[in-house]
Amino acid sequence: MIKVCIADNYPVVHFGVKSYFKDNAEISIVANVGNFLMVRDILQTKEIDVLILDLELEGLSSIFEVKALLKNFPKTKIIIFSGLSEQIYAPNAIKAGVFGYVHKSEKLETLGQSIIKVHQGKIIMNETVKKNLALIAKQSKSERLYRKLSNREVEVLRYLSDGKKNHEIADILKLNEKTISTYKLRLLTKLNVTNLVDLVNKAKTLEIV
Repeated sequence: MIKVCIADNYPVVHFGVKSYFKDNAEISIVANVGNFLMVRDILQTKEIDVLILDLELEGLSSIFEVKALLKNFPKTKIIIFSGLSEQIYAPNAIKAGVFGYVHKSEKLETLGQSIIKVHQGKIIMNETVKKNLALIAKQSKSERLYRKLSNREVEVLRYLSDGKKNHEIADILKLNEKTISTYKLRLLTKLNVTNLVDLVNKAKTLEIV
């Protein structure tokens, strides 16, 4: 039996996933948490084979925290279950070490299949992501600009698009404010814009945020 923990902000997601897998012969939902601080506690006290994690989980501010989690609990495999753009976030998540990315628009049947494959040690990505990556490789230089962005730059851009100031982002990511300013300058350069408004608009056009 594959022991699974759900880490999501919304009770309806917990209820829906637990109900769906209630009588499953291979998958057992043994824990569910509503914020990132509880994830580590669960992994320390229970044997969890697969963690279903939303990137927008309360208390989770950075993909680097997910990376640290994987390092500290190597026996637990992570599947990102999120409503964020697969095209942007799935490759970054896989790069960080997660085994799969399932968009919340998918059927729970797909999540179940992913849990089984990931437990077997397979790295899975939605077919849409694979197709998008193939298309990206054929796109022009300007259309591929966002592929040059690092995990951290994508995070900073996401918070800038939410209207947060440099000092607020610095607090969230536990970085120096000057470091955030540096990331902001890099983003302006990489996305070929000169101000924050154009940066956010470009990010939305490219579906980065």
